[in-house]
Amino acid sequence: MAARDPIEDLRRIAFLLERAHEATYRVKAFRTAAATLAALPADEVAERSAAGTLTKLPGVGDVTARCVAESLAGEEPVYLRRLLDTEGTDLDEATTALRNALRGDCHSHSDWSDGGSPIEEMALAAVELGHEYLVLTDHSPRLTIARGLSADRLREQLDVVAALNEKLSELASQGVIKPFRLLTGIEVDILQDGSLDQSDELLARLDIVVASVHSKLRDESAVMTERMVTALANPHMDILGHCTGRLVTGRTRPESTFDADTVFGVAAEYDKAIEINSRPERLDPPKRLLRRAYELGCRFTVDTDAHAPGQLDWLPYGCARAIACGVDPERIVNTMPAGGLLEWARSHG
Repeated sequence: MAARDPIEDLRRIAFLLERAHEATYRVKAFRTAAATLAALPADEVAERSAAGTLTKLPGVGDVTARCVAESLAGEEPVYLRRLLDTEGTDLDEATTALRNALRGDCHSHSDWSDGGSPIEEMALAAVELGHEYLVLTDHSPRLTIARGLSADRLREQLDVVAALNEKLSELASQGVIKPFRLLTGIEVDILQDGSLDQSDELLARLDIVVASVHSKLRDESAVMTERMVTALANPHMDILGHCTGRLVTGRTRPESTFDADTVFGVAAEYDKAIEINSRPERLDPPKRLLRRAYELGCRFTVDTDAHAPGQLDWLPYGCARAIACGVDPERIVNTMPAGGLLEWARSHG
């Protein structure tokens, strides 16, 4: 029986664990082992596995070593098979159709802020999922707990993204991957006065700007309403992220309160999008607010807010909520190809 690729199997396990929202330490065990083995010659991996010395390497434990041995023997690792057997239920036809209509994801994080993986790893995971684009939206400076990007770090990241896009373009020209583009962006904090937590000069350079409230979430309704309305009027803002800030699982958090008719009415007036956040602990906005935003004429994005590669496959959660609330796919901006999405974003400036 021909050997499998043990490093690819370890990465696949990590991806599926991320998608299942498993504990970070468990995901890290498989990603660390994959990175350690990827740095070795292929024959050394096989030799160490046969000799039983894989666990002497940093970051390789008994479980990951066993997976490697099974892969090298040509067997699907038992750990991987168990994950694949418990992936969940099939999507209904309408949700599947919407998921297939999405061209990309407008909200993602890398290890430049509070994400867990390098930019290139996030981009390649998006390629594997069939995305045509991914918007990189690391946090802005005030969110220090999430290692928000200073102006200098953001400028540096723009150069990194440009270089990576050249590499991805070359891979596409060689037929290695389908055409793909990493779009520049930010998840910028909406400050207490409604201003955005980055300079206009830098925001103007970005492809997509997601703006979210991360502080003073218990502000009175009138205060929060004014804060959001001011942000929506900013020509650099494109998408209102996780609008209520709620958390529905784990460390739960109640919704922020605001005048939904006013906020969504202003969003529709300025042609800004309301994010349908697909993270299982957020699922924001609640369905009643999602329906109201639709009634008021808003556009939407269905985004994962992914902080790890496997989380990029959370789009079906948001798609299911959009379908349940009767959202027309034509109102969802990431059903557009990259050119259309960028044209829409530029119209705000």
